[in-house]
Amino acid sequence: MGDDSEWMKLSVDQKCEHKLWKARLSGYEEALKIFQKIKDEKSPEWSKYLGLIKKFVTDSNAVVQLKGLEAALVYVENAHVAGKTTGEVVSGVVSKVFNQPKARAKELGSEICLMYIEIEKGEAVQEELLKGLDSKNPKITVACIETLRKALSEFGSKIILLKPIIKVLPKLFESREKAIRDEAKLIAVEIYRWIRDALKAPLQNINSVQLKELEEEWVKLPTGAPKPSRFLRSQQELEAKLEQQQSAGGDAEGGGDDGDEVPQIDAYELLEAVEILSKLPKDFYDKIEAKKWQERKEALEAIEVLVKNPKLEAGDYSDLVKALKKVVGKDTNVMLVALAAKCLTGLAVGLRKKFGQYAGHVVPTILEKFKEKKPQVVQALQEAIDAIFLTTTLQNISEDVLAVMDNKNPTIKQQTSLFIARSFRHCTSSTLPKSLLKPFCAALLKHINDSAPEVRDAAFEALGTALKVVGEKAVNPFLADVDKLKLDRIKECSEKVELVYGKKTGATADKRESKPLPGKTVASGAAGDKDVKDTTVPKSGPLKKAPAAKASGPPKKGKPVASGAAGGAGSKNKKGLEVKEIVEPELSVEVCEERASVVLPPSCLQLLDSGNWKERLACMEEFQKTVELMDRTEMPCQALVRMLAKKPGWKETNFQVMQMKLHIVALIAQKGNFSKTSAQVVLDGLVDKIGDVKCGNNAKEALTAIAEACLLPWTAEQVMSMAFSQKNPKNQSETLNWLSNAIKEFGFSGLNVKAFISNVKTALAATNPAVRTSAITLLGVMYLYVGPSLRMFFEDEKTALLSQIDAEFEKMQGQTPPAPTRGTSKHIGGGADEGEDGDEPDEGGNDVVDLLPRVEISDKITLELVSKIGDKNWKIRKEGLDEVSGIINEAKFIQPNIGELPAALKGRLNDSNKILVQQTLNILQQLAVAMGPNIKQHVKNLGIPIITVLGDSKNNVRAAALATVNSWAEQTGMKEWLEGEDLSEELKKENPFLRQELLGWLAEKLPALRSTPTDLVLCVPHLYSCLEDRNGDVRKKAQDALPFFMMHLGFEKMAKATGKLKPTSKDQVLAMLEKAKVNMPAKPAAPAKASSKPAGGAGPAKFQPVSAPVEDSVPSSVDSKPDPKKARGGGVSSKAKGVQGKKIPSKSSLKEDDDKSGPIFIVVPNGKEQRIKDEKALKVLKWNFTTPRDEYIEQLKMQMSSCVARWLQDEMFHSDFQHHNKALAVMVDHLESEKEGVIGCLDLILKWLTLRFFDTNTSVLMKALEYLKLLFTLLSDEEYHLTENEASSFIPYLILKVGEPKDVIRKDVRAILNRMCLVYPASKMFPFIMEGTKSKNSKQRAECLEELGCLVESYGMNVCQPTPGKALKEMAIHIGDRDNTVRNAALNTIVTVYNVHGDQVFKLIGNLSEKDMSMLEERIKRAAKRPTSAPIKQVEERPQRAQSLNSNASVQRKGPTEDVSSRLNQARSLSGHSETAHTVPREFQLDLDEIENDNGTVRCEMPALVQHKLDDIFEPVLIPEPKIRAVSPHFDDMHSNTASTINFIISQVASGDINTSVQALTQIDEVLRQEDKSEAMSGHIDQFLIATFMQLRLIYNTHMADEKLDKDEIIKLYSCIIGNMISLFQIENLAREASTGVLKDLMHGLITLMLDSRIEDLEEGQQVFRSVNLLVVKVLEKSDQTNILSALLVLLQDSLLATAGSPKFSELVMKCLWRMVRLLPDTINSINLDRILLDIHTFMKVFPKEKLKQCKSEFPIRTLKTLLHTLCKLKGPKILDHLTMIDNKNESELEAHLCRMMKHSLDQTGSKADKETEKGASRIDEKSSKAKVNDFLAEIFKKIGSKENTKEGLAELYEYKKKYSDADIEPFLKNSSQFFQSYVERGLRVIEMEREGKGRIPSTGISPQMEVTCVPTPTSTVSSVGNTNGEEVGPSVYLERLKILRQRCGLENTKQDDRPSLTLLSKPSVPAVASSTDMLHSKLSQLRESREQHQHLDLDSNQMHSAATSSSSSSSSTAANIDDLKKRLERIKSSRK
Repeated sequence: MGDDSEWMKLSVDQKCEHKLWKARLSGYEEALKIFQKIKDEKSPEWSKYLGLIKKFVTDSNAVVQLKGLEAALVYVENAHVAGKTTGEVVSGVVSKVFNQPKARAKELGSEICLMYIEIEKGEAVQEELLKGLDSKNPKITVACIETLRKALSEFGSKIILLKPIIKVLPKLFESREKAIRDEAKLIAVEIYRWIRDALKAPLQNINSVQLKELEEEWVKLPTGAPKPSRFLRSQQELEAKLEQQQSAGGDAEGGGDDGDEVPQIDAYELLEAVEILSKLPKDFYDKIEAKKWQERKEALEAIEVLVKNPKLEAGDYSDLVKALKKVVGKDTNVMLVALAAKCLTGLAVGLRKKFGQYAGHVVPTILEKFKEKKPQVVQALQEAIDAIFLTTTLQNISEDVLAVMDNKNPTIKQQTSLFIARSFRHCTSSTLPKSLLKPFCAALLKHINDSAPEVRDAAFEALGTALKVVGEKAVNPFLADVDKLKLDRIKECSEKVELVYGKKTGATADKRESKPLPGKTVASGAAGDKDVKDTTVPKSGPLKKAPAAKASGPPKKGKPVASGAAGGAGSKNKKGLEVKEIVEPELSVEVCEERASVVLPPSCLQLLDSGNWKERLACMEEFQKTVELMDRTEMPCQALVRMLAKKPGWKETNFQVMQMKLHIVALIAQKGNFSKTSAQVVLDGLVDKIGDVKCGNNAKEALTAIAEACLLPWTAEQVMSMAFSQKNPKNQSETLNWLSNAIKEFGFSGLNVKAFISNVKTALAATNPAVRTSAITLLGVMYLYVGPSLRMFFEDEKTALLSQIDAEFEKMQGQTPPAPTRGTSKHIGGGADEGEDGDEPDEGGNDVVDLLPRVEISDKITLELVSKIGDKNWKIRKEGLDEVSGIINEAKFIQPNIGELPAALKGRLNDSNKILVQQTLNILQQLAVAMGPNIKQHVKNLGIPIITVLGDSKNNVRAAALATVNSWAEQTGMKEWLEGEDLSEELKKENPFLRQELLGWLAEKLPALRSTPTDLVLCVPHLYSCLEDRNGDVRKKAQDALPFFMMHLGFEKMAKATGKLKPTSKDQVLAMLEKAKVNMPAKPAAPAKASSKPAGGAGPAKFQPVSAPVEDSVPSSVDSKPDPKKARGGGVSSKAKGVQGKKIPSKSSLKEDDDKSGPIFIVVPNGKEQRIKDEKALKVLKWNFTTPRDEYIEQLKMQMSSCVARWLQDEMFHSDFQHHNKALAVMVDHLESEKEGVIGCLDLILKWLTLRFFDTNTSVLMKALEYLKLLFTLLSDEEYHLTENEASSFIPYLILKVGEPKDVIRKDVRAILNRMCLVYPASKMFPFIMEGTKSKNSKQRAECLEELGCLVESYGMNVCQPTPGKALKEMAIHIGDRDNTVRNAALNTIVTVYNVHGDQVFKLIGNLSEKDMSMLEERIKRAAKRPTSAPIKQVEERPQRAQSLNSNASVQRKGPTEDVSSRLNQARSLSGHSETAHTVPREFQLDLDEIENDNGTVRCEMPALVQHKLDDIFEPVLIPEPKIRAVSPHFDDMHSNTASTINFIISQVASGDINTSVQALTQIDEVLRQEDKSEAMSGHIDQFLIATFMQLRLIYNTHMADEKLDKDEIIKLYSCIIGNMISLFQIENLAREASTGVLKDLMHGLITLMLDSRIEDLEEGQQVFRSVNLLVVKVLEKSDQTNILSALLVLLQDSLLATAGSPKFSELVMKCLWRMVRLLPDTINSINLDRILLDIHTFMKVFPKEKLKQCKSEFPIRTLKTLLHTLCKLKGPKILDHLTMIDNKNESELEAHLCRMMKHSLDQTGSKADKETEKGASRIDEKSSKAKVNDFLAEIFKKIGSKENTKEGLAELYEYKKKYSDADIEPFLKNSSQFFQSYVERGLRVIEMEREGKGRIPSTGISPQMEVTCVPTPTSTVSSVGNTNGEEVGPSVYLERLKILRQRCGLENTKQDDRPSLTLLSKPSVPAVASSTDMLHSKLSQLRESREQHQHLDLDSNQMHSAATSSSSSSSSTAANIDDLKKRLERIKSSRK
């Protein structure tokens, strides 16, 4: 009971977490009651339980869990914050509830899931449920399927995504569990209910019985479309409204819903795409060209099988399509044509829209192939072309189809018409605009008069389909000349047609038409027309017209509207009345006289040809009166004009009569139904009189009237041809003037530019200047309508004339065409009909472009030209491009068929030669202008690649690409670009240039569009990733484009798209969306009437909101929340500040005391680490800018909000500088008292101070610098080290201030930089300061150079990064600076370096100009300073700097710095001359520590030593211990410096810090890639390879296991390592330096890497494996063949011995050996066979035949036999001579085996071989004496190689050499390591000196025992210590680690215990090659020596041994035992405490 009372006192949330189940039960019950009581969904009470809900559902007690589930369900239903718990709760339900036996628990779990879906978390729930399907517990799987089914049933397929469910269905049907299969069946039935037959394809492959059962179930389902029964929260209100509407007005809305639901899912979308290109038969392209048809058939059948896959993966199918097209077009075997057509069908069906880019190439070929009559071929071609049509648009293929329509073959004509008919069925009135319909109707009208009946029938069907699709009103204008019989036939066909998209379109069109038609026939005069206009105009509002007018393209959309109405619409409007009159037959003179006599007075007729002019005049007056009074319907126009033309007709001599006559013609044309026939009668006479001085005006008037009656285009064409068939220049001139005027009055619509151009050219060539002037005036008027393209026709004219034309065009530039005043009133009825005004400008505009004469250039694009463009030689490629440019220039305007040119040009867009890329872009610009709107069809295959070029790194290339894209978009409009996935794919590429250019382009184009394709939404996810791009420009462009995306897609769609983002990203993006919502421009309205204002006027309205945010956003926030602090925090709006400035003091003073009492910096655990992680992961902006933008300030504010006191934050971000001063004062006061807080927020404080550096107020700057000095003093006292993140976001901005004009500030900044060296390594400061020397500010350059000098003076040359050479070259550049102070600073700095480093400086600087060099030499002489004084003086001045030498990037808080600095001082005072001071020993020490301590993580506690348990010391070590050893004394001084640099870099390769390692590898790669420098690596190869495979081992064991580490970093490291190695193994002389032991370990590392399954899971894993494969091949081919073969044999032996090893490992080693065997014939002469046979002998000794046969695999024995067999084959009997290195040949079967082989081969070769054997035997005899010598020498070398007898061996060798001076010991030394060779040479020299009494050379300060461990002699029995084979690790490893630990703790003792002899640990039975671990000892000792030589006093270049090594040589203590080690460690620990 006591326990109960305790928990009963707890609060509800504590009870819920209690360990007693009763307490939890009580807690859950109480929580349930609380949840039910809370009415407000946003109540803060909900947040308390946010972290507990998962525990509610996953409780371990079943009873309690049930109650928890009930409470959780209520929580999810009512809490506003419940959505945040979705993932964890649903995963808890899946794992802990669905496996419960209680049905109630499952039911509640399922309800919770459904409730989460209801609160808009469907995707997250579905994701968790789908994960549950993979559970091993069938109960969970069943429950998950059931829940998904319920969710689908209730919410419908719009909310539940079906694709992922359908993907797993087949797997569920295969389950062993019946319950799962049954549940799968139920969900399949449910899915079918929603998407019907779309489900059949994905389930085709399940068990046939199951499929049959399913189909039976499917049949039972009701046919009606299903509706959701449950709705999301956001839909519920909408649903309520809908229900009200339905109850009020029937279920009209319901129908709409059905329409939405049914077509929602496409079966194609549910299928997995199959990649087929890689599966093409390898010989496909050869076979398809084969002469035998059977082979071609085989190739096609293979393709047919592949394309049967219903969905194909996108790729480059151009070659395949080209091959199939060739078969269709040219193959003589019709069976193959049909097969190829089927393949094309399959491709088109499988690729859908992605096939669209190839459609243009294939369609003409298929259409022309319809000449084949065989039904199966025709059917295959029909299927192919229909499938292809669905992948593209009619617009794109229209040119090709129309071209084929003129073919003479009736079958082709018939099939093309039928294809057009089928295509029309897929169209709607919007996708079949008039501009497209017009050319098709024109072509089809020719076909309905064709002689072949089948052609006529097909044409009728096509026209009937068009009529059905767009309605009579749209088609009738094109059927004007069709007689009634044919018209009826078209209508009859129309009724039979069934459209793909239902009959809605046609029906509505018919309805619309039914109103205006009666109006046209009945209403005459203006009144009727007016009525029609009034009723229809309101319908064509801006929204409806948007799609129609969009395609017109040019910005002057509004202008030609009325002209359109005049031209095109007029013709339509007259249809009802004038159809017969337009085609009025020509009447005879008699008929005319008869008709005229009916209407004219008899006297009038008689006097027409009177001889008296007065009578004729009277007659004309009477004629005029009669005409004026006559009714239109009664007027016989043709009869009347014929009467007027009656003799004297137009030869009338009296001008008064003539004037009257011309006036009457005008009257008749105006008042009657004037036909073209009538016009023909009078036009000739009118043109003849147009130049007459007296009658000219009347003639023009008459012409204008005729133009109004018969339309200007026709009239103008007739008049122009008549005028220019005459010779009268006056008439020609006046005709041109009339036409200029007429175009202004009538507009340009329908005019035939082609016809005029030739006439205008004639006029321009006329001798009469008036004619030329009139022609130029006419061109000026045409220019208004046609635009700049008009000029292209006249480029061939003389320059004088061309300049006149240009002047005229210039005059017209900027003017807008006048609104048409004529041709509108008469035909307005049609013009104002619904939609006319919107469509016409489009048509007018297109007409102009369409009428330009276009040249066919496809015949000029020859195969030769295409191959030229693709040639390997760039000059030939350029020639090809020049030719293309010439062809286009010559043609001016071209037809869209350009053959193979697109593919050729596309290839040049990624040419390596940028000049050619630019030339290609220029050609593409030409192409766009030349092809006009027809360029549309090339957008996908050529336009999108141009966009890819926007990602080029060169500015000028990008600019050219942008210009090209714009010129294309001008011709095509934007629709083509935005359709499909291409644009989004481009935006997806993570290329900052591409992204910023593309977004900028979209931001420019989108605002002008009135609607966009739905595919624009595909770009949104990539737009969001751009908003968070690491590149600032990309982010800015993305933000600029955001409002325009929103303008087209709407806020809701954009917000919904954020669902897939990470939570932090989502919040940021949503905030930006909210911001953009305010700035979102309105969509542009449809062009209004005839004015041009919308184009110009929209501009300001559009962009105003974009520029407004800065001013607008702040006041709006102030208004909404009148909190003075927020108003002040913005610091942007002066207005806001002014308004509220007065209230600030009164309000804040009330709270001042309360606010300011607590700490100002709040310590947030791991806050800083989290911020660094966020920045690395690009979740927040990287602190990197030239001037701080608002988003940086906002971000900093947000980050500070959690860890800086609110009141201080308000002061810090105030707009007034005085508040900043206050904040700084407060921070200074709290600096000492809040050390922890300051360090916790240090990154934020430093970032805030960088903002202050950009303030203009000096007092703030001074205060900030004062604070920084105090801050860095505090940090150095606390022994804090700056992190990389803190340094990189602060130092660059501090360095900016070093160039301030005020001395005080500069001094302060220098002082701060000085202090920073105590908390941040000087070597890392160096690059930042070096960057500062590149500034434009000369003061900054000078100060930075001085600071660099100080750093070098204090820290020596090693501070120079990346290398001293590069750094000095950078500094030396400034000697030639134009500013005197900078020059002096540079000279002084280099003098400082000279003092430290001596004459080496000149080598490092390299070449300087004579002037600069003489200045430098002069300065050095003048300085005349002793080199030693510099370091000593510096030590006195700034000893504190030295402390930073022990610092590294990790945040260690306490470290032994005093010790280091004192030792440094000693070192400095000791240094006797310049050479000894040029390197500081501890600099290198650091990096060795890093190698030892390879976990480069950031820590804030004591160093690792104290934390480690003692046992940790004895765990196997990744890095073998370094052994001290002397370096060969053959280096000169310079070489030793280079060597030490390389040693240092190589030591960093094995660093535990990935970045350090990558940097080191990059530096080495630089050396290796430059031929002149790569030699420097010679002698370091083993050392480098050791470091590399140590790093590989480190990655394998440590990094890959570290979950926190970003795997991309590891991939980067791998690629660096592999890249380096490949570079290395391409340089043969370096590759051959690798020794056996190292190669063995390297191959081990690489093979282990290839078997690492963890890498397979990574994105780039496969790439890594491919690279490793390549590397392994290089290693095998390029290494020393003896060494690599030996290494592989030893590796195989080890891998077979290792029981735990993977069999795959051995297999890969054997594969390597097989490759080596293949290489043997070429390499046998360079191989030391004796060594190889020794290795084989050793192998066979360890693995006798019997043992090998016991192996699981037979491969090892086969590998060995193959190797031996190959060697025998290549060497013959000589092979037996090479067993000299084997001591006891009987130990293995090698010799016997070789003999057997030889005997076998001798038996085979017969008598010839016998002779050879005799010779061989005699040779063996000769060699026997040689063999004895060899044996003797082998014995000696064996002694040298053993530890005990090494001296004896050397003495024997010395004696032997003395005795046989000509003896050759080279073969024995040749294959040993460089070290062993030098050891032997040195040993012999020592003996020589001893015997001659010269004593022992002191330089050999290494005991032979020590050295022998490193000697890779064959007889050495040293086993590899700590190597990868898992063998025992020797105590020396622990000793080495102990030594390093002692050094770190400052307990370095001069005496060192000798290491135990490693032979004690070896396994005598298995002699092994000395491993790379031994090599490491030698290399590390070299490295240490290179460091320690600078410390030693009297060291010269020939004596490089360290004190440690010499002491170790004399020491003779044996192995230290483990207890001794433990005691020492205890001692170290106690001393640390």
